[in-house]
Amino acid sequence: MTDPAPMGDIVSELRELVAFDTTSRASNLDLLAHIESRLDTHGASHERVMDATGTKANLIARIGPAEPGGVVLTGHTDCVPVDGQPWRTDPFSLVEADDRLIGRGTTDMKGFLAVVLASLPQLVAAPLRVPVLLVLTYDEELGTVGAPSAVDHLLASQPRPSAVIVGEPTGMQPVSAHKGVRAFRTTVEGRDGHSSQPQLAANAVAALVRIATFIDDLAVRHRDAAADPRFTPPYTTFNLATIRGGQAINIVPRYAELTWEYRPVPADDSTAIVDEVTAFTDTNVLPRLREATGDGLVRFEPTAVARVLDAEPDGVAERLVRDLTGSVEPSGSVPFGTDGGHFQAAGLSTVVCGPGSIEQAHQVDEWIEPAQLDWCAATIARLISRLTS
Repeated sequence: MTDPAPMGDIVSELRELVAFDTTSRASNLDLLAHIESRLDTHGASHERVMDATGTKANLIARIGPAEPGGVVLTGHTDCVPVDGQPWRTDPFSLVEADDRLIGRGTTDMKGFLAVVLASLPQLVAAPLRVPVLLVLTYDEELGTVGAPSAVDHLLASQPRPSAVIVGEPTGMQPVSAHKGVRAFRTTVEGRDGHSSQPQLAANAVAALVRIATFIDDLAVRHRDAAADPRFTPPYTTFNLATIRGGQAINIVPRYAELTWEYRPVPADDSTAIVDEVTAFTDTNVLPRLREATGDGLVRFEPTAVARVLDAEPDGVAERLVRDLTGSVEPSGSVPFGTDGGHFQAAGLSTVVCGPGSIEQAHQVDEWIEPAQLDWCAATIARLISRLTS
């Protein structure tokens, strides 16, 4: 049995990771450079996959031989903001107190990354039969933005792995299903005019309200269907998030904007819902908007897509994690999304399992228990032993 990474090494790695402010609005390149230096120290090959702006990147590393059948350990490098949260300590300085490790990202999900980095000496020393592949993504918190290109590059550059473990916080219990996220910005352009002469204008707010009402009616329809008892709530949910438009009480508004999302259960993970909204818009909203002046335009801009993760009958990844963690409970499901759905959509057996609790994620004074990190380290040690036997 491979010895797990020492807790002192894990805490040291976590302290350095937390010190990087990788809030999604910022670059993650400094953090990646730090991780690359760790990989270089241990002779692990790695490659960045840059985004279009050149300010963010995914990172793909391989430890072990270039053989098919390896295991992917994956996590995201970004974290959510601390703005407006009354932290009692500096969120980007790790604090140890009351058997808690406190700092932004400790649970979501730099704790998992710290365990992986602290396990590098054991990984590189082992005579692995198949590789352990490390995939780190950017902007997961904005809607799994980096994951699609990371998955594409992984499959194009590395031998095909057999299993993917997403280290999101699940209390080290395997999770085999989660909802997705599809988010949109809908904008309406009409024609402004004096409110005493509405017949000479095209009211963008009125058109947008009809679209929003249709989406709200869809929400009721899906709520009443209640199709998937694995989730709480057991149906696809909708959120009308922000709306703005208009200039003054005596001006017919020319422009209006709505941001909205739906979080589909696996059966609804397609474009069918947004297609229904756009069809309603084309048939019932645009003709009325254009009736008086001929002016009117509606745009639907996707802003985030997180693919669902669905349970795999006798899935390779779930069986592997069960063996490694000793879990005897049925695999769970969660309402939040992860990068995992993109790996599964590419045909890779995928499970979510990592240290910490989602109840601490995104919170003031975010924290993780050392015992969770220790359990994760022991799990990775068992993985190393399995891949060398």
